[in-house]
Amino acid sequence: MQLDLGNKIRQLRHRDGRTQEALAEALGVTPQAVSRWEANGSFPDMNLIPSIANYFGVTIDELFGYENDRERRIDALVKEIDNMNDQNSGHDVNITECIALARSALVEFPGNEKLMISLASALFKAGNVRHGECHSINVDGYSVYDAALHRTYAEWNEAVALYEKVLETVPSGKLRDRSMDELSQLYLYLGEYEKGAALAESAPNLWNSREMLLAYAFDGKQGVKASSEALLQLIRACAQLVLGITTGDQQHLSVHDKAENIAGAIKLFEIVCADGNLGRHHAYVSSLELLLSAYLWLDQRQDEAFATLESARENFLKFIKAAENGVIHYTAPMIRLAEEWPPCGIDLAWQDYRTMAEDWPWYNIPEKHQVKAKMQQDPRWAQWVAKLQE
Repeated sequence: MQLDLGNKIRQLRHRDGRTQEALAEALGVTPQAVSRWEANGSFPDMNLIPSIANYFGVTIDELFGYENDRERRIDALVKEIDNMNDQNSGHDVNITECIALARSALVEFPGNEKLMISLASALFKAGNVRHGECHSINVDGYSVYDAALHRTYAEWNEAVALYEKVLETVPSGKLRDRSMDELSQLYLYLGEYEKGAALAESAPNLWNSREMLLAYAFDGKQGVKASSEALLQLIRACAQLVLGITTGDQQHLSVHDKAENIAGAIKLFEIVCADGNLGRHHAYVSSLELLLSAYLWLDQRQDEAFATLESARENFLKFIKAAENGVIHYTAPMIRLAEEWPPCGIDLAWQDYRTMAEDWPWYNIPEKHQVKAKMQQDPRWAQWVAKLQE
C-alpha cells in the first residue's frame, strides 16, 4: 500500500506540475517528508490523507489505487444487469429481478451514471413487457401512441427521470448516445413531443454523426473500412425510416403499397450485401420479412406470404451462425472490410428464434390479430412453427 501511495502522490504531483515544496507547504509538512513518502521511506499520517486527496482533486479510493477495483465491480454489475435485461425481449423473463439488482447496485454505488442508465433501460423494458405499447389511429389516418395511457406507466416515468438526470452530467460518448436513444423513444411514447424535438436538436446532424465522421477520419484501407461500416448503418437507418412511414400511415397507403415498401427496404440490404451475407443484419431483415408476410397475406398473395415466412426463419438462422464467432465479417465486394459485433448473445438469439411465431409479425400493426388468426388456419403455418422448434 505504501508503495502504491508513494507512486500515486508522485504521479499526481507530476500530472499537475507541482513541486514537492508546494505540496509540503499546502499540507504543513516539510519537503523532506514528501520526498520520503514518494521514496516509500515513510507513510503520511492518516489525518493528512483527506487533505492530500483534496489537493489533487481525487477521491481517497483513487489515491490508494482502489478506483480500478471499484470500476471493475461497477462494470461487472452493469454487464450482469444488461445481460438480464436483454433476456426480456418481448417477454417477462426476469424483469423484476433485473430491476432489483440495478437498485441494489445503486445503493452500493450511489449516483453512478452507468448503473443509472442500466436501471433506466430495465425500467424502459419493464414498461414494454408488463404493459405494452398501445396505438390508435387519429382522425387523419395515422398511427399514434396512446400517450395518456403510457403516462400511467410508473416504470416509464421513472426511466425518463433517470435519463434526464444522467444527461445533465454524462459527457459525449456511448453512454450519452444510449441515454438519448432510449429517452427519445420514451418522450414519443409519453407524448412529450417538444422535449423529444429539443433532445434531437441537441444531437449532431447526420453528416456529423459518429459513423460519418469516422468514415472521413481515415484514408486508405482504414478509410474504406470505416465507410463500409457507416454504409451498413445508414442502410439500416433508411430501412427503419421506410418502416416508420409504412406502419405509421394507416389510411393513405394500400396494403400493396405497404408490401412493396417493406420489400424495398429489404432490397437495400440485398444491393449492398450482394453475395447474400448480411452479417448481423440477417436478424433485422428477418423481422422485416415477418411484417412483409402480413402485408402479402392482406394483398391476397398467400403463397408469397408463406415463402417470406420461411425466408425469415432462414435469415435468423444465418444471423445465429454469423454471430457464433463474435466479430462478424462481411464478404460482398463493396463491404468486404466491414466488421461488426452481434447485437446480442447466442442464447438470446436462439430464444428469439424459438418465439418467432409467438412474436409474429414483430411490429405492432392494427391487422396483426386478424391476419394471424387466418394464417394459422393454413396448414403451412403449423409446418413453419414446427421448424422453429427443431
